[in-house]
Amino acid sequence: MRSARLLLPALLLLSATAQAQHDMHKMATPAADTARAKKPADHSQHVGHSMPGMAAPDTTRKTQPMPGLDHSGHDMSSMAGMDHGGMYMSHAYSRNLPMSRNGSGTAWNPDNTPMFMWMHHKGQWMIMNHGALNLRYTNQNIGRSSGQRGGSTFDAPNWFMTMAQRNIGQKGLLNLTAMISLDPLTEGGNGYPLLFQSGEAYKGRPLVDRQHPHDLFSALSIGYTHAFTEDIDLTAYVGYPGEPAIGPVAFMHRISSMPNPDAALGHHWQDATHIAFGVATIGLRYKQFKLEGSNFTGREPDEHRYGFDKPRADSWAGRLNWNPTPALALQVSRAFIKSPEELHLDEDVKRTTASIIQSNQWGDYRYITSALVWGMNQHQEADGHQHGKASHSVLAETNVQLGKPAVYGRYEFVQKSNEELGIPLFGPADEEVTANYNVHGLTVGANYRVAQVANTDFTLGAQATVYRPDSDLRYFYGRTPVSAQVYLRLNPSLMKRM
Repeated sequence: MRSARLLLPALLLLSATAQAQHDMHKMATPAADTARAKKPADHSQHVGHSMPGMAAPDTTRKTQPMPGLDHSGHDMSSMAGMDHGGMYMSHAYSRNLPMSRNGSGTAWNPDNTPMFMWMHHKGQWMIMNHGALNLRYTNQNIGRSSGQRGGSTFDAPNWFMTMAQRNIGQKGLLNLTAMISLDPLTEGGNGYPLLFQSGEAYKGRPLVDRQHPHDLFSALSIGYTHAFTEDIDLTAYVGYPGEPAIGPVAFMHRISSMPNPDAALGHHWQDATHIAFGVATIGLRYKQFKLEGSNFTGREPDEHRYGFDKPRADSWAGRLNWNPTPALALQVSRAFIKSPEELHLDEDVKRTTASIIQSNQWGDYRYITSALVWGMNQHQEADGHQHGKASHSVLAETNVQLGKPAVYGRYEFVQKSNEELGIPLFGPADEEVTANYNVHGLTVGANYRVAQVANTDFTLGAQATVYRPDSDLRYFYGRTPVSAQVYLRLNPSLMKRM
């Protein structure tokens, strides 16, 4: 049964790769001259698309198409945002931004973000596919004593996404996105072991020291953007499920996080709303700023990972994005989340986040990309009183790609309550009390691209994590627990620079 779980997603990914290789045009986006502002020609019969994972054009260059020009007899390969055949490619939610700025939902990556994807052209649509499959063995809390927490397994965390977009008239842009995960098959209902992880539930019990699986349907969204000028556009986005305007680009879509198969321990402080069953977002961009507001379902997905949860439209979020240079993406956001945990229906969360994502490239498969993320949760009871103290999380991660080899690391600090870690705590009168515990985690890893077949990378890697929990937690975890894993990752190859 376990082998079947591992083989199924691998076969699906390989078949998708072969099909994409068969019917797609080979494309590449050149690195643009940052000192120029020349507009590329408009081929309005073609459509642009964008997504994280391809060698990026520079965004300081204007990308508004010039109508009425026929360049069918000219070489267009040197123009930013064009492929070999002269096809214009834009951001998913702006005709005037580069595709490399695409993140998860409507969040922004830096413009220098490398992009790993399969892309092809179908009529007036540009279609992009990307994703990742990690075939791995993980062992949490190696050498643990009897009764201490931990676990080991063979599993395959995975996700797959398709985005399609086309221009509408001279000012409009339509985007359709679908994302699926076969985690319910490869991970089971209670997910995979991950020390100090918390969030969501299975069979009426909280998931503790485990990362929950993602839903089969992780995103089904539609977005329309109207460009008033090159500097101003307005986006309307709806998803069921979708991602509201809270937090940075979700961990699985950050290139800085790409080598690490594990979710972040601060996931439920930073970007856990990336799958929300019912989202509506309005975003207004002015040059390199974007202000967004969302109404969405606060309840996190339930344990029935193959279905669709009830939309509630009971939560709100706002986010300000700023990309000051092609190498940086900054955001601050605030959300009121109604009853996110099904085991604590009378408890709401006020979440605040801030982040900086950095990316620089100096050649194909040669880049450094990093992220610094802070998130804070404030739990609030139905009567408006705060439940316990505010808790914080900090993540700092870096991924350095040097051709075929890569080295990477992640440091995390997170404050988790005894409830979140499944530890009963009582006061002097035997009353239940709540306390926050500090947890530090440091992960270092390396990988090597061992093969490239059908425009798909096969990367072999290993990583180790050492934790430093509060002294009160050492009975359950040990003084300095250590975890490790080895993996083979399959993902689309890099879209190379011109």
